[in-house]
Amino acid sequence: MVSSPSMTSADAGHVRRTIDAVWRIESTKLIAGLARMVRDVGLAEELAQDAFLAAVEHWTTGGVPDKPGAWLMATAKRRAIDRMRQHQLHARKQTQIDHDDDWQPALAGADPEAAADDVIGDDVLRLVFTACHPVLSIDAQVALTLRLLGGLTTEEIARACLVPEPTIQQRIVRAKRTLSEAQVPFETPGREELPERLATVLGVVYLIFNEGYAATSGAEWTRPALCDEALRLGRILVALAPLEPEVHGLLALMELQASRLNARTAPDGAPILLLEQDRARWDHLYIQRGLASLRNAERLSGAEGPYALQAAIAACHARAPTAADTDWKRIAALYDVLAARMGSPVVELNRAVAYAMADGPQAGLDLVDAIVDARELREYHLLPSVRGDLLRKLGRHDEARAEFERAAALARNEREATLLRERAAATH
Repeated sequence: MVSSPSMTSADAGHVRRTIDAVWRIESTKLIAGLARMVRDVGLAEELAQDAFLAAVEHWTTGGVPDKPGAWLMATAKRRAIDRMRQHQLHARKQTQIDHDDDWQPALAGADPEAAADDVIGDDVLRLVFTACHPVLSIDAQVALTLRLLGGLTTEEIARACLVPEPTIQQRIVRAKRTLSEAQVPFETPGREELPERLATVLGVVYLIFNEGYAATSGAEWTRPALCDEALRLGRILVALAPLEPEVHGLLALMELQASRLNARTAPDGAPILLLEQDRARWDHLYIQRGLASLRNAERLSGAEGPYALQAAIAACHARAPTAADTDWKRIAALYDVLAARMGSPVVELNRAVAYAMADGPQAGLDLVDAIVDARELREYHLLPSVRGDLLRKLGRHDEARAEFERAAALARNEREATLLRERAAATH
């Protein structure tokens, strides 16, 4: 136990930052374990939050325990038992929880075939599929899973989904209520239900990875722990659905992008953009894994799936020894196919960047200007950022500086906003 008999305000601040970090790391496993106990994801999150508040109270005065995750789990478990006793739940379930120190599901009386069909014994993945249940709208599934699985704030989810924060808050509240009222079981779906629910799960996992790869808010540009969690879930999904090409495509995309994480930030934490990165710092093991996963997707006739297409784009970067060697013509062609398959303003913005690199900044600017009024991009800081870069390359410096300043004002990540302000100041 890390303790201090007379904790200063600085010490208390350090403990609070530690508690926040522990919550980011442990909350998913905590909520998933509690959901297995109480069979209600809303109640599970509430109990986890109670444990977090208890940690704030006890750790600020008594110090952070040696095993903070275990402390949170034990505290939450006691509160769950107390809550269940208060509500006089079924005696058999109470007995199961009181004596189940390993938190394993009670299998007595279970249908052996149904148990065999439960092909993944992973609480976190059960939590994902529960939150992605068809009783919820897709928007609600995404918002709830990001909240429960990634421990993201409503603000972070709103930024990730490009919708207002109050909308996300309402989705989460309604989603938890709907799951509770529908008594949705906390389980991995059987094989017959799997395909229809897999697409949403893949989307959620990738959103979590993206939040780790480029954090929407906070003091750090990357959150590697979220990338690690998304990669772990991606590998589990490959084991669950080895014949689904898009599962391999998603894993390939995440592995190839994760290969750049070490090179994305300077020693002081400042962002380093793709074309300026030291490619010697890219993780070549991740690149090899990503290329192998991409080959698996292609072998399963999934080369034109949305994730496989994005992985193929990432592979073009991974295969280029230097930024100058990048095959931008190939990337632009891949974005053409991707836009036809799943057109969106964000895809079009990325496509514009590819065309700017392949055919010159004016070609890219023409494509950007075609989507500049898109409703989904009104608060999206990367739109003015990209536009500013293209205007700068065209020598339109006053316009470029204004775009960089607007992008900095829209960016919620402190590191990214600083970078954009620096780019504005450097544009003469």
